[in-house]
Amino acid sequence: MAADLTDRTDFENANRGLIARLEPGVIKAADGKVVYDADVYTRTMAGDCPDTVHPSLWRQSQLTAIQGLFEVTEGIYQLRGIELSNMTLVEGDTGVIVIDPAVSAEVAAAGLALYRTHRGDRPVTAVIYTHSHIDHFGGVLGVVDADTDVPIVAPAGFLEHAVSENVYAGVAMLRRGMYHTGMGLPVTATGTIGVGLGPGTSTGTVGLIAPTHDITHTGQQETLDGVRIDFQITPGTEAPSEMNFHFPDKRALCLAENVTHNLHNLLTLRGAEVRDARSWSRYINEAIDLFADGTDVAFASHHWPTWGSDEVVKLMTEQRDLYAFLHDQTLRLMNQGLVGSEIAEQIEMPPALEAAWHTHGYYGSVSHNVKAIYQRYLGWYDGNPAHLWQHPPEAAASRYVQVIGGVDATVARAQEFADDGDLRFAAELASHAVFADPSHDAAKNLLADVFTRLGHGSECGTWRNNYLTGAQELGGEVVTAMVSAAGMASALTITQLFDSLAIRIDGKRAWDTTTSIRWHFTDTGETYRMELSNGVLTHHPTTRTPPADLVVTLTKAQLLGMLAGASPDGVAFDGDPKTFAMIAGLTDDPDPSFAIVTP
Repeated sequence: MAADLTDRTDFENANRGLIARLEPGVIKAADGKVVYDADVYTRTMAGDCPDTVHPSLWRQSQLTAIQGLFEVTEGIYQLRGIELSNMTLVEGDTGVIVIDPAVSAEVAAAGLALYRTHRGDRPVTAVIYTHSHIDHFGGVLGVVDADTDVPIVAPAGFLEHAVSENVYAGVAMLRRGMYHTGMGLPVTATGTIGVGLGPGTSTGTVGLIAPTHDITHTGQQETLDGVRIDFQITPGTEAPSEMNFHFPDKRALCLAENVTHNLHNLLTLRGAEVRDARSWSRYINEAIDLFADGTDVAFASHHWPTWGSDEVVKLMTEQRDLYAFLHDQTLRLMNQGLVGSEIAEQIEMPPALEAAWHTHGYYGSVSHNVKAIYQRYLGWYDGNPAHLWQHPPEAAASRYVQVIGGVDATVARAQEFADDGDLRFAAELASHAVFADPSHDAAKNLLADVFTRLGHGSECGTWRNNYLTGAQELGGEVVTAMVSAAGMASALTITQLFDSLAIRIDGKRAWDTTTSIRWHFTDTGETYRMELSNGVLTHHPTTRTPPADLVVTLTKAQLLGMLAGASPDGVAFDGDPKTFAMIAGLTDDPDPSFAIVTP
C-alpha cells in the first residue's frame, strides 16, 4: 500500500498558524558572511518534481522548506525552516522560554528577533535543551549571554554526551557530517535538497552553556516562568540523553526528536552511538500512556506539529510500531542466522506503515537501521572467519583489481554493471579501481557517475547527500567543514578539557617519555594529577600531593588559554616549565578534510 501523493494534510499542517515569514530568508554573521539561506530552498523546491529527485523525497523537502514563525497553540510558537532544527518559544509570566536554540547563534538571534517583532520584546527567562545533539543547543549564545543567570535545563547526562560527539569524536563526525548533510553541495535539483529531517545546516557561531538544572527522572515536575512542565526522560532513544515533556495547562506535548515525520536513524551516517530501537518504541508507548489524554497538539524539534488528540495518538502509535517492528524482525531473522546486510534486503514494512508518509526513510532508512540493530546486539563481526581479518580498503582494492586483471579491466567491468542498471555492484567495483589507482581518471569519473545516479534515485535525503558529496569529491572539490565546536570549550569540565588533550597524544612518539604535572585550580579549588607514561596521558582529581615534575597554579580560564596556545600570563609554575610544552608537542592535529572516497 503506497502513500498517497495527493494527500495534502501535511502541507496544511506545515503552513498552519503562520504569523510571518523571515524576509529576506538570508541570515548573515556580523562580518556579512551568509550562515544560512532559506530563500534558496524556497526557490529550489517550487514546482513539480524533476527526474533527478525521488518524488517522495521531493515532497518531504517541499515541506521542510516551508519557513517562518508559526503559532502551535496559545502561548507556544515555533521558528521552522530557517535551520535544520526548530526553535520553540513558550511564553511565561514575564518572558519567554526557548526550547532548542538552533545550530548557531546567528540563526537563533534572527528567529528570536522575528518572534519579538510580532509578540513583543519579551526577555528569555529559561532555555531548555531537549537532547545532546548540536542542532539543539549550538545557537544558545544567540538568545542569552554566556554569563546568563537564567536556568539552562537539560536531561541528565547531557554534557557528557554533547562533549563525546562534538569534541572527542568531533573532527571525524564533522567530516562525515559533510557527506551526511551535503553541506558542500549546491542547493539545486541535482544537488542537495535537505536531509529529510529538515533543510540545510547553518554555518554560524556554535556555543554551549552547561546545564544548570538536570531532569533526572520521569515524573519530575518543574515550573519555569510560571509555566508548569511534566518531564519524561528517554535515554538511549534518538540521543543518549533526551527527554519529552508536557505542558498540562496548554495541553501541548513536546516530543523532542523521538517522534518526527520520518523514520529516524538508529545509527546516523555521520556516526554516533547505536540507538536502542526497543527502548525507543517503549518510551513512545510510555509517552502515550502519560500524556495522550491531556494533549491536543504535539510538536517536535523538527518538522511540523500534529493537532487533535486522535491524530496525535495515531502518529505516536505508528512511530512506536515502526521502531518495534524493525527491532523485532531484525532479531527474529538474526536468530535464524542472517547477517545485517541479508536482513536489510529481506525486511518488508507492514502495508499500513508503508502507507503513512511519516514512516518513510527520509533521514534514516530501513536498510541502515536494520544493520544498526544487528551491530547493537552482535557488533561488527558477522561470525564468518573469512571476515575476521580482512585487508583494509586500499590493500583489498589492489588485490581485487589484480584478480580482475588490472585497473582498466576493473573499470570496464564496472561500466558493464552500471550499463545493466546494477549500480550497487558497479559502485563497489569502481571504488576498488579508485583505491588501487587514485590517479586513474576513468575510474574516478565512472564512480562519480554511478554515485550521482544512486543519489538522484534515493528516497533518503542523507543517502542522496552522501552519494552526491562522494561524486563531488571525486571531481576534486573537497569542501572543508564549516561548523566548529570550538565555541563549546568554555562549557567543558576540567576532566573533559584534559580528555581533549589526551586523545591527541601520538602514542608512538610518546611511549618513551614519562613525566607528571599537578594542576591546582584557584577558582574551583580542585587539584588534578596528570601523568604521561607508555604513550598514555592520564589524569584524575585528587587530594594527594605526591612529587610532580611541574606544579601549575591557575584558573580554568587560563587552562583554556593554554590549550588554545595562548601565552600563560598569570599562571604560576613550580618545577620544569617546559613540561607542559613537551606534552603538547607530543600531540598531533586532526585532519578535518581526511579522504573518504579516495585512499
